[in-house]
Amino acid sequence: MSFSTLVSAAVLAGHLDDPGWRVFDCRHLLTDPDAGSRAYAAAHLPGACFLHLDRDLSGPMNGRNGRHPLPDPLLLADRLGAAGVSAETQVVAYDDAGGAFASRLWWLLRWLGHDRVAVLDGGIDRWLAEGRPLVTDLPGFVPTVLEVDLRDWVVSSEAVRRNLDEQCFCLIDARSPDRFRGENETLDPVGGHIPGARNRFFRDNLDADGCFRPASELRREFLALLAGGEPEQVVMSCGSGVTACHNLLAMAIAGLHGARLYAGSWSEWCSDPARPLACPTTAASGQ
Repeated sequence: MSFSTLVSAAVLAGHLDDPGWRVFDCRHLLTDPDAGSRAYAAAHLPGACFLHLDRDLSGPMNGRNGRHPLPDPLLLADRLGAAGVSAETQVVAYDDAGGAFASRLWWLLRWLGHDRVAVLDGGIDRWLAEGRPLVTDLPGFVPTVLEVDLRDWVVSSEAVRRNLDEQCFCLIDARSPDRFRGENETLDPVGGHIPGARNRFFRDNLDADGCFRPASELRREFLALLAGGEPEQVVMSCGSGVTACHNLLAMAIAGLHGARLYAGSWSEWCSDPARPLACPTTAASGQ
């Protein structure tokens, strides 16, 4: 049996010694980019390898392509292959932020054509709450090859610009409501959102314990947000293409498939002063 959305701590615990499984620690803090690697060094799930959001799960920034551009797919496949991931491997990603960063790896692997990937529901917090162990030793795996069969799941800024007139898809923004309104923006130099976008805060996908809410609830809320539109007509965005993946995962859990990603998201969009903005504000600080 393979897992393509979520996996529980209990199920993962039963596969820690399974050579066909690989676990990746994706912890990250936007305001302290080295926090995740420090946390990993202090303690992590048995057998877990660390992947850094900026260095492994993103490509180089050029000032016009957002804060977390997509990585080169072949380089990412090489990185995963070096950790023993092949076409038959079940991958599990976790973090300490309700899946906010683990879902990025989930989406990236599926973009590469690898469906055997799931997010640890509740992350490391759920793992610890159930009394499960952490370790400090570094795992070693025999390198393998992960073939790439890239999927056409990415939408460009040019397509988003055309959509302002053509209205071919529904753009959904995963940022918090205040940032969507252009308030309390601390990550990008300009606050606001892309005209016509709808807001679905990614944390609304989670329950009070930081686990994903039931599929039926997620399905009902996303269908209400789409207001009669089809999942295939959805494009997800956020600040930099990371938490947008959380909404994509939530839709997959809900059985709503076919949505795509605007990877550059707001941080790319607002870098060009010629692009129109809704609720524009000048941020107090930018990082």
